Amino acid sequence: MIKKYAVIIGIIISSLLLLVSSLKYPGGSQYNKFANGFDWKHNYICNLFDEFAVNGDVNASRYWAIAGTFFFCVSFVFFFVHFSNKLVSKNASNVIKYCGVSAMIASFLIVTPYHNAMIVLSSTLALISMFYITYYIIKSDLKYFKLLSIICLLISYFCNYIYYTKHYLEFLPIVQKMALGITVVWMVLLEYFTGNEDFENI
Repeated sequence: MIKKYAVIIGIIISSLLLLVSSLKYPGGSQYNKFANGFDWKHNYICNLFDEFAVNGDVNASRYWAIAGTFFFCVSFVFFFVHFSNKLVSKNASNVIKYCGVSAMIASFLIVTPYHNAMIVLSSTLALISMFYITYYIIKSDLKYFKLLSIICLLISYFCNYIYYTKHYLEFLPIVQKMALGITVVWMVLLEYFTGNEDFENI
């Protein structure tokens, strides 16, 4: 029972912890160092992980954010493992499973001082896994999931484009949260509304 609903339970717990974290964030962002609280338009999610907030105060949000990130990553680990088991192709299944799980381990380590390196590693591995999933969704008869998968993949690529090129950097905090939100919706829908039968002939 718990295993069946592990993904959605983990996402709910993660969302609540990150919400509490955002409410406890002292203040400061790339836009305004002296702003009060967490600004969803201008703050990065990673601001919640730092020992000190951008305004210099001790960051009371840190441990809440770390706990939220842990549950978020665990939820995605369950998803990647469950989805990989729906595929007939062992090679594709292994790519999705091992790239996905490795990406989530690296994603959790983003909360450490190795933040930048872990972003590169986690985003690369996650995009590989997402690309494989999207490929199999497109080859299936899941027509509504095809559009959602393409949108999810494109906004994730766009988020990475901004991060690495620094173009449109002022939009990154918003795009980051949009990509995260759409990816969570995509993941939950694929987890609970697709089955082995959708991919048995692929």
